[in-house]
Amino acid sequence: MRTSARWLAAGAAMTVMVAGLVAQAGSASAESNGGVRVMPLGDSITEGTQVPGGYRIGLWQRLANGRYTTDFVGSQYNGPASLGDHDHEGHPGWRIDQIDANIVGWLNTYQPHTVLLHIGTNDILQNYNVSTAPNRLSTLIDHITNTAPAAEVFVAQLTPLANSGQESAVRTFNAAIPGIVQSKVNAGKHVHLVDMHSAVTTADLIDGIHPTANGYDKMAAVWYGALQAVPGSIGTPGDTGGSTTQIVGAQSGRCLDVPNGSTTNGIQVQLYDCWGGTMQRWTYTAAKQLQVLGTKCLDAEGGGTANGTRVITWDCNGRANQQWNINPNGTISGVQSGRCLDAYNWGTANGTKIVLWDCHGGANQQWILRS
Repeated sequence: MRTSARWLAAGAAMTVMVAGLVAQAGSASAESNGGVRVMPLGDSITEGTQVPGGYRIGLWQRLANGRYTTDFVGSQYNGPASLGDHDHEGHPGWRIDQIDANIVGWLNTYQPHTVLLHIGTNDILQNYNVSTAPNRLSTLIDHITNTAPAAEVFVAQLTPLANSGQESAVRTFNAAIPGIVQSKVNAGKHVHLVDMHSAVTTADLIDGIHPTANGYDKMAAVWYGALQAVPGSIGTPGDTGGSTTQIVGAQSGRCLDVPNGSTTNGIQVQLYDCWGGTMQRWTYTAAKQLQVLGTKCLDAEGGGTANGTRVITWDCNGRANQQWNINPNGTISGVQSGRCLDAYNWGTANGTKIVLWDCHGGANQQWILRS
């Protein structure tokens, strides 16, 4: 992360922009702000040869539009203004062994939580001991997971090559990757397979090797889907990465507040103006409970009623608590009830009850997490 700015989205419908500009400070609508540290790792396809920024442009925009806060990290820096965070670890012309020779230092320096690995193309292009390339990849993954055992490591199968002989080698190399990844999973490591080969066709290659802007965007979509499928790999939508947040209604601009929070059997949750009075702040537990002051959690009491129910707090260590999902569309829904937080009659001056409504019925109040 080179620059830092607070980014707050009121919805998920933003236009994905891909512009071929020179590297400069990120745009105001998409900027790194101290979220989950993600290391794009690989060769020129990670760097974005032919299209500076490469897949990182579309991936960043998707993350921003999805209200994820992420911090791309690495020793390299390039890309257009539409790429909010230009850091990466993509090295044109590098093979697996060259990445491996530097990986421990990079990991110790940048400490990523998530690694996006796409490497091996230059082993094939340079005809460098191609038959043993899968072994080198396996060793590289071991060095990553041993150095950063808590990291989520996404290992991509290579994108196609236009040359038929080289493409045959790509397919052979790619065929070995699922077994390599599974062996790491069996050993208890956080390693995930990403099918990048089928995402891009030779028609998407600008020079027979590197994708066009459209091809890179296809890669971005695959990376984004893979990240969303692994909880925690890119954090929680709307979470700025801090330890505490306010939950702010996108339409109302009001925050969740628990008045008289000391009651033992749960209380009404109310909305107050974010900029007026003392605001109640919330944290997330590992179980995705919304927790107040480290003691009480939001609970959808009576969540099965047809017209929505009061949201109340219960001791997190007491009775069964309602757990919550943060949905891509900005709603917060109860895992057990399947209902969403809704700010009913939120326009009143002194705050209103929070009610739950079916996520798929009617207009739901959307929420933003503000640190």
